[in-house]
Amino acid sequence: MKYRINITFDVFTLKQPFVTSIIRRCVEATLAAEQIHVPCEINVLVTNDRGIRAINKASRNIDKATDVLSFPMFQLEAGNPPQDWDEYLDAETDMCPLGDMCISLERATAQAKEFGHSVKREVGYLTIHSMLHLLGYDHLDEGVQKKQMRAKEEAIAATIVGMSRN
Repeated sequence: MKYRINITFDVFTLKQPFVTSIIRRCVEATLAAEQIHVPCEINVLVTNDRGIRAINKASRNIDKATDVLSFPMFQLEAGNPPQDWDEYLDAETDMCPLGDMCISLERATAQAKEFGHSVKREVGYLTIHSMLHLLGYDHLDEGVQKKQMRAKEEAIAATIVGMSRN
């Protein structure tokens, strides 16, 4: 399947090839796991805490840094992708623009250390988490929805080489 994954490192963040590689693999694995069989486009901004804080404030009026932000283009139903994607396709690209995500590499690095695993795994996990948001998953209830989302994240991560917990 054809996917366009646009990864940008902002002026605050040094471009790192392993980050680009794990983001691409995690996006593709999530799309495969969720049986998304339509050409689609995802935009990813890799930034630091200062950058993601500014985006969080501008978009959500929350003046604090976070690890990942997701901006879905559509309100999809979790686990139930549309049968007919025609209404979701961009006429110019013939692709479905699923949405945008922002990842704080600074926060991912700190969380990897805190959780005792690699930065690669943390960036991958944040990518999978954000992709699930773009595909309609949420965890607002902090109960059933959160458990469902966590189970999906772990199942997808388990399919990706280099995403082991260590």
